[in-house]
Amino acid sequence: MSDSDLSWVDYDTRHVWHPYTDINNPTPAFPVKSASGCTIELQTGEILIDGMASWWSAIHGYNHPQLNEAIKNQLESMAHVMFGGLTHRPAVDLAQNLINLTPDHLDYVFLSDSGSVAVEVALKMALQYSSSIDGNSARQKVLTIRGGYHGDTFGAMSVCDPITGMHSLFHSVLPQQIFVDRPETQFDGTWHESDFEQFEKVLSARKHEICAVILEPIVQGAGGMYFYHPTYLKRVREACDRNDVLLIADEIATGFGRTGKLFACEHAGIAPDILCVGKSLTGGYMSLAATLCNERVSSGISSGEPGLFMHGPTFMGNPLACACANASIDLLLKSNWQANVSRIENQLSIGLETMNRHKSVKSTRVLGAIGVVELHRPVDMHSIGTEFIKQGIWVRPFGTLVYVMPPFCINNLELGRLVDGIGAVVSKLH
Repeated sequence: MSDSDLSWVDYDTRHVWHPYTDINNPTPAFPVKSASGCTIELQTGEILIDGMASWWSAIHGYNHPQLNEAIKNQLESMAHVMFGGLTHRPAVDLAQNLINLTPDHLDYVFLSDSGSVAVEVALKMALQYSSSIDGNSARQKVLTIRGGYHGDTFGAMSVCDPITGMHSLFHSVLPQQIFVDRPETQFDGTWHESDFEQFEKVLSARKHEICAVILEPIVQGAGGMYFYHPTYLKRVREACDRNDVLLIADEIATGFGRTGKLFACEHAGIAPDILCVGKSLTGGYMSLAATLCNERVSSGISSGEPGLFMHGPTFMGNPLACACANASIDLLLKSNWQANVSRIENQLSIGLETMNRHKSVKSTRVLGAIGVVELHRPVDMHSIGTEFIKQGIWVRPFGTLVYVMPPFCINNLELGRLVDGIGAVVSKLH
């Protein structure tokens, strides 16, 4: 391949701003030629086993014929129409699918175009509900736990961890929310009721100013890949009910089977008042998200002034994305996804546990199709990507965390190569 064939890569380096990157000293962005199944082919010839599922979304792998066909078929009738004053079958079918799949009584669906916007919608629902139901303008704050991550837009940033999160630069201009320590009891630990005392105390004392609680159920994703005990989530639901506060569950990263349950709330047997989903909703093909709520929330908002829910994304209910989401859900439900996630969990548990012998490793943990190697020191993002590529794998760590969330269709050989490649890189770290 001649140098001119990759001139666009040089242009990218000089002009294209990638996520979480210094434009003057960017981390490498490796040029992709194609992707299929669980592999990514680079323009430079390397074939990489994908451990990231494109930021946790491509649960069926890449270039899946069923998802391709759904988009092609929909494209023949319409790519997009506005959702204000119009409707279409793919959106209605998707709403029905989501209502049938999600925890009980989430019977109203608001579609949007990204996970962060789904969280913004959820926060606005909670605020408008509080204002409508009793005219209590004092209840404008949200309670959450430290270590969380909910997105990069302003409302979402306000409920991310204000100290250890990536948004501390904006702290002074964000809405000031209420934070308590995250639970110490990990997913597979022994539950102690004392772990809930701080949350209970703060919620009870400040319920007059709190309209909602927002949590990532069971798994805190980009805030630290931390897995906490299901009983904590159950206690949160009970406390919200006692104090007449809404519960928002952010399942954007955990929804559609990632933790071994279809939705992570199922680990605790609870249903939130408001639920956010995204990422793997379309199997990683297109940007789409949804915010679901129960009748308590929908009726409360409608009973006040102005009665209308004041949000309307331009690409809300995009027919192509909805058709793709319906195909992805159908593909998931017809597959043996539980067995696949369990198989991935078992192989990751065995493979990652051996890495605890390396001096650079603080701990390892696995839940469902999520594997985490926590290091003592942050990785060098300018060099570690190249090291993973030398091993024939695609893994993108952050901070002290080397983690994988592979597609559910990854086979044992591919997963073994993924784990071995991580081990080879981690063994060289200090």
